[in-house]
Amino acid sequence: MDKILLQPIDWTIIGIFFIIVIGIGWVASRTAGKSSSDFFLGGRSMPWWLLGISMVACTFSADTPNLVTGFVRENGVAKNWAWWAFLITGMVTVFIYARLWRKSNVMTDLEFYEIRYGGKMASFLRGFRALYLGVFFNTLIMGSVTLAAIKIGGVMLGLQPWVVVVGASVVVVLYAALGGIKGVVWADFFQYSIAMFGAVYAAYVAVSQPEVGGLANLIANPVIQDKLGVLPDFSDPSVWIPLILIPVAVQWWAVWYPGAEPGGGGYIAQRMLSAKNEKNAVGATLLFNFAHYALRPWPWIIVALASLVIYPDLASIQADFPHIDPTYLKDDIAYPVMLSKLGTGWIGLVVASIIAAYMSTIGTHLNWGSSYVVNDFYKRFLKPDATEKEMVRMGRITTVLLMVIAGFLSLTLLDNATDAFNILLLSGAGSGAIYLLRWFWWRINALTEIVAMAVATLVAVVLVLFIEDETVKTAVLDGFTVKLLITVGLVTVSWLLTTLLTRPEEDNVLRRFYALTQPGGPGWRQVVDKAREEGKPVDKGQGVAWQMPRQLLMVFIGAVVIYAALFAIGGFVYGNMGQGTVLAIVSAAGTYMLFKLLARLHLD
Repeated sequence: MDKILLQPIDWTIIGIFFIIVIGIGWVASRTAGKSSSDFFLGGRSMPWWLLGISMVACTFSADTPNLVTGFVRENGVAKNWAWWAFLITGMVTVFIYARLWRKSNVMTDLEFYEIRYGGKMASFLRGFRALYLGVFFNTLIMGSVTLAAIKIGGVMLGLQPWVVVVGASVVVVLYAALGGIKGVVWADFFQYSIAMFGAVYAAYVAVSQPEVGGLANLIANPVIQDKLGVLPDFSDPSVWIPLILIPVAVQWWAVWYPGAEPGGGGYIAQRMLSAKNEKNAVGATLLFNFAHYALRPWPWIIVALASLVIYPDLASIQADFPHIDPTYLKDDIAYPVMLSKLGTGWIGLVVASIIAAYMSTIGTHLNWGSSYVVNDFYKRFLKPDATEKEMVRMGRITTVLLMVIAGFLSLTLLDNATDAFNILLLSGAGSGAIYLLRWFWWRINALTEIVAMAVATLVAVVLVLFIEDETVKTAVLDGFTVKLLITVGLVTVSWLLTTLLTRPEEDNVLRRFYALTQPGGPGWRQVVDKAREEGKPVDKGQGVAWQMPRQLLMVFIGAVVIYAALFAIGGFVYGNMGQGTVLAIVSAAGTYMLFKLLARLHLD
């Protein structure tokens, strides 16, 4: 088989999909151009269910099914703990930080720097990170996602890279530039529906293949028995320590990365800031985490397991798809290869679902990145008196430019970007705790963040470019994990010393922030007590503001609920009805407890 051949009906379905997406952008454009708040935050009027679906859609990238397929084929289902472990980060964001972000009333999470800190260092942080994250980091991520689309387009359709880039970019830029965040969010809703239907149908077709013989026969097939375990081998420390212990004990709080920021940030914060109120911000992030971790994985896992039966090794894939470039011939390519089993019409729909996954991710990054450039650099530093129409126009121009840069990177530079990505990953290591504590500890200042950023970047460059992974790996940990722990340790020590040895922010800055966000807790007691003594109280009552014990309980229960739901679905897939039923009951009972506790939280 040289490539998957699409029939006229398939192309018609894909064409209709593009027309609908552009139509969504056009309809949203009627209100998106009214103000920068409408363009970047939807007028702060978005409901929880729409924002939650948008969050999960923008993390459903074109390369995500490929990634999960590669995990399962290489190391089994348990390898997915590499991302399942980040549920803790999500639950902390839901029950502790979502309400704080919405209460802050900022336009972007970078605007936070100038309400939490003061002076020139706060301004420097905001401006520098606007360009670093909004342009450099953001286009690198979009370029890598586009590179995955190039691979899928080449394998499935035999398209040239430039055709994939131009075709997808034009449509996503149209609806993102026209409709702003409303266009992106409503397109996300439509695209996620298509993407999930495509994923489920692809799983159904995979288990229906004659070589597989149905789901029960798939699970009983001896070829995949060593891949089915949902927990790693706890007798082998080299497996379970980096896979579960490090992410749960260190990574969730220590490492910053877009989409999984400790305390929320980036496009997740943008969605929370777009919510009608605190309740909708919490509801959106809760829905996101449930859909992201519990609902989404199993269709991809089923396809991955079926692929092992039909294509047990890479040679068997190469035999059926001789045109595949050997550079791309890895286990993750088995997902698009399995789509060759789809029939006419259905394949058009599933291809549209993959395009939807790509476009939802890119659309989010375009609007998020342009919000940084326009709100946190252009208006803040270049043209403070910019009108709302000028900001919207600059947002649309920036959207186009970001896509052009990302397309250029995907076509020219990203085939050898491993070192760059490792530097970016490590440059956020150790700083995550700052993003958690800066809300609850008055002593953290702007210099804390600047030192952490500088030390992390310096250490990352040295470790990636000058020290080989082989020289630092141990019997238990691979080289990159060791480098991650080294970076976390050095950066944490550096920012803690900086915080304790330098002056805190001015009293007026700290009091203004506390009065706005009401974080509460012992970490602000000195500021609150001093303000009260001077007859300038900033708190609205400790009983209302400090709800941390209940929130931490909700974080724990929320994690149990979602993990139980994830493995209940897995139990049903594996034919273990008893396990599935028990875990489903646990998840349902936990959900009831969670909503009882949620009703007692003080949310606006």
